[in-house]
Amino acid sequence: MYKVMLVDDDYPVLQLLSETIEWEQLGVSLQSTHENGASAFEKAMDEMPDILITDIGMPKMNGIELTKKLKSQNPNLKVAILSCHADFGYAQQALKLQVQDYLVKDTFDPDDLRNLIKKFKDTLDKQNNRMIRHQQIQNMLDRNKESVKERFIKKTIEQPDINEMNWLAEAKSLGIHLDQSGYIGSLAMIHNYSTLKELYLSEDTLNFAINNVVAEEIERCYPGSVHFQHGAKELFFFFPSSLILKRNALSDVSEGMKRIQHALKRSLNITLSFITGDGCTNMHEFKQELLLLLNCSHQSFYLNPGTIVERKEPKEAPTEDLFSKYDEAAAEMRELIMLRDESRISEYVNKWVAFLEERQFTPELVKDWVLKLLLDLRVKLHALQLFRSQQTFDYMHNEIFDIQFIDELKTWLINYFKAILSFVKEVYEQTKRKEILDAIKYVTVNIEKKISLDEVSSHLYLNPSYFSRLFKKEVGETFVEYVTKMKINRAKELLEQTADSVGKICERLGYDNQSYFIKIFKNYVGVTPIEYRGGKS
Repeated sequence: MYKVMLVDDDYPVLQLLSETIEWEQLGVSLQSTHENGASAFEKAMDEMPDILITDIGMPKMNGIELTKKLKSQNPNLKVAILSCHADFGYAQQALKLQVQDYLVKDTFDPDDLRNLIKKFKDTLDKQNNRMIRHQQIQNMLDRNKESVKERFIKKTIEQPDINEMNWLAEAKSLGIHLDQSGYIGSLAMIHNYSTLKELYLSEDTLNFAINNVVAEEIERCYPGSVHFQHGAKELFFFFPSSLILKRNALSDVSEGMKRIQHALKRSLNITLSFITGDGCTNMHEFKQELLLLLNCSHQSFYLNPGTIVERKEPKEAPTEDLFSKYDEAAAEMRELIMLRDESRISEYVNKWVAFLEERQFTPELVKDWVLKLLLDLRVKLHALQLFRSQQTFDYMHNEIFDIQFIDELKTWLINYFKAILSFVKEVYEQTKRKEILDAIKYVTVNIEKKISLDEVSSHLYLNPSYFSRLFKKEVGETFVEYVTKMKINRAKELLEQTADSVGKICERLGYDNQSYFIKIFKNYVGVTPIEYRGGKS
């Protein structure tokens, strides 16, 4: 709705117009009324009106001066002069300022003002529609230009044989002038992309907004630079630089990247990290720059938000096997969930993320490791009837492998464990079998100790006979059978995930007699522990 400002030093006139004109019915709102031009101007600096209706002769600032100042701020402002002056000189000044109408109070009819407001509104509607159409066309052209640039980069990366003359001509049309300057390339990565996409409702809208801000900032702070969208979450930047003094060039480029970071953070609350390349002076070096930067996924995975770093050679794989730590991490995770202590979630996640950052395992290995932990946890919670997930395995797999940075993985894990813990707590609060759930929790936490029926019933303050009958009724098997089954499942995990001998596993699980352990293992699994381990290798 268009805003109207009414200015007149004659208060009865202000009151009359305020109450007589049906502003809302005319499709406008009366923004404010003022008794002098200075007050009106101050208000307009906070909230510019679309329509100004003003007297001429007023204290502090007259209507002509007010109109002139507001027109300099808003050239599309519609102005009607309402004055007792019929003098041609005043009318002439008003016409020079492109005032749309000049109404004399002595012969004023409210219908004249109503008609004038309708005319103003129609004119503003037409102007806005033209502006919208123009902006839509401009947006379409901008999107098309970004698509052309994205296809150019994709073709440069993927095509083995490129006609250099044609490539240079196309590069020049997009702003890359390798015949005039060298360029330092960099790969920019968008943090928390999934969250941003939800906020902006679509990938297309988000990327369009990013490209607009980037283009404006490049033009302002580093003219001649060119950026290219690469997929949804990454952009390539090429900054024109003299590569003779590369260290100086990198310093200048770094300042440009900082400005781009600040502009995106300020305008869209978006965080970028950059990895800079070695520089290029011809088509082959340009392509090599692209390929080397794309091969930095290991380095980029461990970047903190808002980082600017130089490209490093790919790291050698750590000598330590990540899966050798699996058993320890899984045991701590199960204990965390079974104890239902939300305060320990961040501590647990921070500990293991710090371990991953220190060792710098490959992103693919880290995600495989995390996914296995979470899937094993789901299986155990399902078996304990403590969790029913609506998410499929593929959904969880895609979510984890879509994560680009270690800090995003940390946030995701904390939120995931909080959701699991909340569900487990809800089950505990609603179930009628609290004693059974507490018994199951006790067994899970103490699975590598000797566990007896008397010990658990005492822990629950229940009579052993009553507890035994209750457990059999609720679970469908005796407590001893349940404990044995859980210990055998744990033995299978240890055989798969550790190099511990059968004797050590037997001892870890609280069995005094190895022969007895092997016998019950075979009864449950169908093969001996050694055969089971051999079949899994």
